Amino acid sequence: MTIGEAIILGLVQGIAEFLPISSSGHLAILQNLFNMSDIEGGHMFFDVLLHFGTLIAICFMYWSDIKAMVVEVLALLSGRKAVTADGRPKQYSAARMFFLIVAATLPLVLVLPINDYIGELSQSTVFVGIALILTGFMLLVSDKMTPGTKTEKNMRFSDALIIGLCQCVATLPGLSRSGTTITAGIATGQNRGYAVKFSLLMSIPAVLGATLLELIKAIKNGIDASLIPAYLFGMVAAMVSGVLAIGLLKMIAKSKRFGGFAYYCWIVGALTIILSMIF
Repeated sequence: MTIGEAIILGLVQGIAEFLPISSSGHLAILQNLFNMSDIEGGHMFFDVLLHFGTLIAICFMYWSDIKAMVVEVLALLSGRKAVTADGRPKQYSAARMFFLIVAATLPLVLVLPINDYIGELSQSTVFVGIALILTGFMLLVSDKMTPGTKTEKNMRFSDALIIGLCQCVATLPGLSRSGTTITAGIATGQNRGYAVKFSLLMSIPAVLGATLLELIKAIKNGIDASLIPAYLFGMVAAMVSGVLAIGLLKMIAKSKRFGGFAYYCWIVGALTIILSMIF
């Protein structure tokens, strides 16, 4: 793997991880159609670093929310009773969001027994293309939905479980995780801004868990020290592009339009299917 390849893959990972266009689908397209280095085949440690880069991006963009969740959860566990400035009992809304994220993450356990099979699907560019087209239709549907008013203060735990089950489905390559969970959030009554925030925050335990599993595999398979400089360039590219992608996604959420991504997914999905048949 060259430094150039690593940077390209890092940029794709960071942008597509957060924008609703499927990072797994785009990486599979680059690897299968353009003969770029196969991450799963020999660069598992690089995959770990790419995910670590996107994890840093989320933490950077939502540090205040993460800090609030940690502080409030620790306060609850310590049994301290907090009050607001005017003497009313503190609501602990950040701690509630933490437990909602935990509930949304639990369904991922269902994916573990079939994780290897799901990974094999990324080798089928036709499957990836079809999944991207389905992602486009899903985004179009999300644009037609009327957002609700739910946030961490009034969102139900059953809503979190529904979004978590949708995240399980989105582990299929070509289906956008962010697009699927944001759409599910709006469908369960969240406002668009909070749907984006919850989707990105709930990706932290998912990405962290996947990164730890991949790290164990990478250590067992061995790490080529000569490629570490290229890997680090890719990680930084994923981190920087991830920060920019999150900022763009937050802006788009305010404009209430994901339709542009739908057209993009349709075009890329159709081209992927056509090219896979030619080559």
